[in-house]
Amino acid sequence: MKAGLLMVLACLVTAADAQTFPVPGKPVRIVVPFAPGGQTDIQARAIAARMAESGLNVIVENKPGGSTIIGARDVQNAPPDGHTLLYTIATHVQIPHLYRTPPWDPFKDFTPITAGARSATVLTAYTELPFNNIRELVAYAKANPGKLNYASFGAGSTSHLNGEQLKRLAGIDIVHVPYKGSGDAIKDHLTGRVQLFFDGPTTAIANAKTGKVKLIATAAETRKTALPDVPTMREGGFDVGMWGYLWFWGPGGMPPATVEAIYQPLARAIQHPDIKELFAKGGAEASGMPPAEMARAARDLYERWGAVIRDTGVKLD
Repeated sequence: MKAGLLMVLACLVTAADAQTFPVPGKPVRIVVPFAPGGQTDIQARAIAARMAESGLNVIVENKPGGSTIIGARDVQNAPPDGHTLLYTIATHVQIPHLYRTPPWDPFKDFTPITAGARSATVLTAYTELPFNNIRELVAYAKANPGKLNYASFGAGSTSHLNGEQLKRLAGIDIVHVPYKGSGDAIKDHLTGRVQLFFDGPTTAIANAKTGKVKLIATAAETRKTALPDVPTMREGGFDVGMWGYLWFWGPGGMPPATVEAIYQPLARAIQHPDIKELFAKGGAEASGMPPAEMARAARDLYERWGAVIRDTGVKLD
């Protein structure tokens, strides 16, 4: 009798939690902490369009700046009702290691929901530069210290850390030029104003097709399926980069039932054939992993990037 009563109460609590999402008439906001036009923005908008098929009103808001802090803070301070999500990159678990006073704890101030895709950055070079692989690049940089520069999504981003890893491991002097996302960086990269760029694969592949930039190496642990002929940095002799995720986080303290309620339409959208094809064409692999699996993956990257940041000495304050 007592066990039965407890079960009924548990079901009532779960039902009450589930009622927190969706709130009638309230849209779901996907906050992208980068400027429009980059990989994260493109993916978020495609996923949002598919989520609308679940009857949700989904909008995407770009809030670039502060090395993703401006957009992340917006989500961090939002109600944990499933209507505000952050779609971001590995920067989210790197930021706490980059500040003496971390702006957030990713596992207390945010709730892991799912990953849109598994990916890794790709090093591209302006096409007129006289090298075609990572070893030739390093040799050129050593012969011309300080003459090469490289773009990143922003200070403290994965693309910045990849560049600093390469500088440290290869013993070269290349200049970091941070941007507020891929969009503005691409404009300067295509004209040669910035010569190197650790870019997301979607835009790196598209830009290479213009003939204005060339693919040098991937910062992944193994060759990317979409780029079988492009070697990894490791193959070139430099242990730079690791697999990462473009992933969805909610505000901290989301009830489990609310997490599940927003996870379901997200996962359906991510696994839609059109979305999987979009990711594949951009050199990424569609995910849609469950919240618990994402939490484990995030913890692993948090630890591994912490070690990289300590080794490179990168700090943002």
